Amino acid sequence: MDKIIILIIALLLIGFIMWWFFSKRKTDAIEAKIKNNTQEVEIVVSGGYTPNIVVLQKDIPAKIIFNRKDTSNCFNEVVFPDFGIKEQLPINEAFPIEIDTKNAGEYQYSCGMNMFHGKIIIK
Repeated sequence: MDKIIILIIALLLIGFIMWWFFSKRKTDAIEAKIKNNTQEVEIVVSGGYTPNIVVLQKDIPAKIIFNRKDTSNCFNEVVFPDFGIKEQLPINEAFPIEIDTKNAGEYQYSCGMNMFHGKIIIK
């Protein structure tokens, strides 16, 4: 009987892990606000990136301000491979990262462990 209970618990745990890492999560998109010929948007880092899709206008200087609330090691770093950016994010502080908006397209970013992702769309 103990083996059956352990097997059921193990299967439930495996199912939860697969759901957590492979299920589609709600995607939030937001357009950056333009003020004084600069566009800015804040992303809260807490169990993921909110919003996880940011829309920027081409050829207007842009800053993405990360505000990390999550203390897990996965979120201590943000990586923008297409821009060559790899930055450490302080906890509970606004941390701006400048983004080059010369080229339109879609650009991915992720946590340092490449488990949580977001996207920048430059139009």
